Amino acid sequence: MIAVSLLLVSFTNQAFAYDDEKLVVLQTNLGIIVIEFFHEDAPNHTDNFIGLAESGFYDGTIFHRIIPGFMIQGGDPNTISGDPTTWGQGGPTERVDAEFNTIKHNRGIVSMARSADPNSGGSQFFIIHKNSNFLDEQYTVFGRIATEESFETLDKIAGVEIGDRDRPIDTEQVKITKATAVNRSEVSNLLELSEPERTQSTITPSSGNQRFESSEHEIAFNVPEGWLLQQPEKTQENSPDIVAVGPKVGVINPVISLTIQQTNQRTFDVLISEKNESLKEATELGSLFIISKELTNNYGVKAYIINAEGYFSSNDENLDIKFKEVMLYGTEKFYTFAYSNDINDFDSQLPRFEETVNSFEILSKNSSMDESIEQSIEEGGCLIATATFGSELAPQVQQLRELRDNQLLNTESGTIFMTGFNQLYYLFSPTIADFEREHPAFKEAVKLAITPMISSLSILNYIDINSEVEIIVYGISLIILNLGMYFVAPAIIIYKIRQTCGQKTK
Repeated sequence: MIAVSLLLVSFTNQAFAYDDEKLVVLQTNLGIIVIEFFHEDAPNHTDNFIGLAESGFYDGTIFHRIIPGFMIQGGDPNTISGDPTTWGQGGPTERVDAEFNTIKHNRGIVSMARSADPNSGGSQFFIIHKNSNFLDEQYTVFGRIATEESFETLDKIAGVEIGDRDRPIDTEQVKITKATAVNRSEVSNLLELSEPERTQSTITPSSGNQRFESSEHEIAFNVPEGWLLQQPEKTQENSPDIVAVGPKVGVINPVISLTIQQTNQRTFDVLISEKNESLKEATELGSLFIISKELTNNYGVKAYIINAEGYFSSNDENLDIKFKEVMLYGTEKFYTFAYSNDINDFDSQLPRFEETVNSFEILSKNSSMDESIEQSIEEGGCLIATATFGSELAPQVQQLRELRDNQLLNTESGTIFMTGFNQLYYLFSPTIADFEREHPAFKEAVKLAITPMISSLSILNYIDINSEVEIIVYGISLIILNLGMYFVAPAIIIYKIRQTCGQKTK
């Protein structure tokens, strides 16, 4: 018991101001290690370590990686009864973001182990055996050993016989039999240590993210720092365009991907229907189980969210994988973010996935127009797209969109016109588009009514527009042409009919 191993501090020991400050005592079969903390430098790591010790998390774990002259590493729950090949991969579900500081990795320093991701700290820690300053500012220092016996125990553990991958041969020697959080006043043999040695640089806190931007796709978003970014060759329409692979902590590597596809004037409802149909076969085979489906506006635009679990085999190993997919609807394209991980580790990286999706931006020149259209989608849709979807006019509408993006929006007057047009058009378009969906006959009437306008605007596909003046001239000409078709011509016809009828009655 800890009471047998430790003596109460004497009242004359005034080396520290706070007797109730928490320390952690690790009891091992080679001796005791007492750890004090640098709470101001790494408050979250300190609280995390003390909390794990108080919960009994470290009891029965071993120092599984021992490199004399460098460090000893422990704190992996897999070392209690797990396969040695998994040692170094375990930890709690909750991770701790990096708190890099200027404390040097000198002998006796306690620092947090991590993977390539700076924010992947969990329970594994290491104690420096000999000064290792090449680690400075790359790992989070959060404590140091604080008694003479602690240093003796450190040397004993560093001196045990080790085998492959720096694993101890006799694990009982290096087992943490008990980890306990105690008040400083309960430890009598503390060393009077000076302030830790520090580097001279100023640490800039890590954001925990790395920024990805693509001029090809005109998008940008964040992915977790330390994750490997790839742009695989796109072999199929629904294969990912960008993939971020995280460090392997559990059974598999966590993966976040983005797939970019053309809407081809399909409405969001149509895309959702196609998505559900593609999942149907997998669910019928029993390899995929849909947990939930949700239509939401939580990401600033209309989004479709699917949560699922899948059961697969790889190299004679059964894998239980959990998925989350978020489909975002744009004007010309729709964007599908997907996250997959082992079911037991899924929640640990889920917040990182949410950060990725929430950081997504479209960098196209017509972003202001995209916002207007996205707002219209939330309210109902576009009457032209709805009326012409799947009809003989669909290719012409697509050509007009390309003309808008490639020519009109490259000029100041064209941009001003499109902005004003969108503000007016989307005041009534969503309501009419909804009515079109509910009444096929009305949809056909709208299609018939807008055919002359679409045909007249298609003239712009066959001319070269090279200046602001030409944009204004052609624009005014088309406006006059459409006014003539929709208002002047019908008025003249009506007038002629009435005039003819009047003559016949005389």
